[in-house]
Amino acid sequence: MDPGYTIAVARLEDIHRLAAIERAAAALLRGYAPPSALNETTSESDLRDAQTHGRLWIAFANETPVGFALVEMLATDLPHLEEIDVDPQHGRRGIGTALVRTVCEWVSRSGYSEITLTTFREVAWNMPFYSRLGFEEVSNDGLRPELEALVEDEAARGLDRRGRVVMKWRVPCAQQSGAAGAEGG
Repeated sequence: MDPGYTIAVARLEDIHRLAAIERAAAALLRGYAPPSALNETTSESDLRDAQTHGRLWIAFANETPVGFALVEMLATDLPHLEEIDVDPQHGRRGIGTALVRTVCEWVSRSGYSEITLTTFREVAWNMPFYSRLGFEEVSNDGLRPELEALVEDEAARGLDRRGRVVMKWRVPCAQQSGAAGAEGG
C-alpha cells in the first residue's frame, strides 16, 4: 500500500462516511449491475454492528476514510466478506489488497478456517484480483445453504446469477489456531 494510507478497525464516528465511498466505488460497475443494485448502500445499523464486533476495517488517507471492508457472519463458523470498497480517487494504490489481507489475517487470528465472498465473474478487475490473493471459486453444487441463500438474495436484487461467482479463501493449515466462531479483532 502506498505511503500515507493506513488501515484500522473502524471507529463509530467514521461510519456515516462509508456510504459515499460505497456509491463512488459502485459507479465503476455501471454496465455490470442494474442501477438499483448500484444505488444500494450498507445500512448504518449493519455497519455499527460489524464495528461493535470487530468486523469492519477502514482505510484512511491521513484521517479521511477512503475505503472499507465489512465482514458479515453467515453462520457462527462462516465469515463472509460482504463489502469491500475503495474510493476510485484512491484506487490502484494497494488499498484494496491491504484491506483483503487485513480481513484474511483477522480470519486466521479469530480461528476460522475460511472466508467467502461473491463477486462479478466477468469484470476484469474482480475475480482475478481475488484469485491473486488466494481465493478460489466454489462450485454451485458445493455451496452451503447460507451461501445459496445469499446468492439467491443477490439474484432477487437484480444481480444475474450467471455473472456472479462465489469464492473462498482458506487459512493455511499452519496458521489455524483458536476456536472457530470466536469474534473480535
